[in-house]
Amino acid sequence: MAEALIGLGGNVGDVRETLDRAVAAFCDGTAVRLLARSADYETPPWGVTDQPAFVNLCLRIATDLPPRELLKRALAVEASLGRDRATGRRWGPRPVDIDILAYDDVVLDEPDLHLPHPRMTDRAFVLVPLAEIAPDWVVGGVRVGDLAARIDSAGVTRLPDRP
Repeated sequence: MAEALIGLGGNVGDVRETLDRAVAAFCDGTAVRLLARSADYETPPWGVTDQPAFVNLCLRIATDLPPRELLKRALAVEASLGRDRATGRRWGPRPVDIDILAYDDVVLDEPDLHLPHPRMTDRAFVLVPLAEIAPDWVVGGVRVGDLAARIDSAGVTRLPDRP
């Protein structure tokens, strides 16, 4: 089984409820097994800034799905929760976004799948929650925990645990 890191976020509707549903649908316990889940974080919008704050979290999973099948699963879960990538604005408001951040040590550069995620090391909304669950994972020769310690994390706020 491979290990992978997954990033989730959203900023439309009851985001935390939607993210909980996304995690449950994505991690079925068979093809995708949840190993760790970070806390939820409120984060400022990135890319397009004239929109509500996001809630982001990261997962560490074990899977027997190859990267392309894992991506298909992520896109299907997004669609089932109301995400329409075809008509949505890039980096704009959305109920849920699921990104494969890394998949073992696989390096891919395909039109719709890049591993590791090419911008993950520039985004505090990824690195802060990821450092909670995978601080020793190495990306580009640097530990995630070290990347998180170096990035400006202003505005990234850990949300209280939900009952």
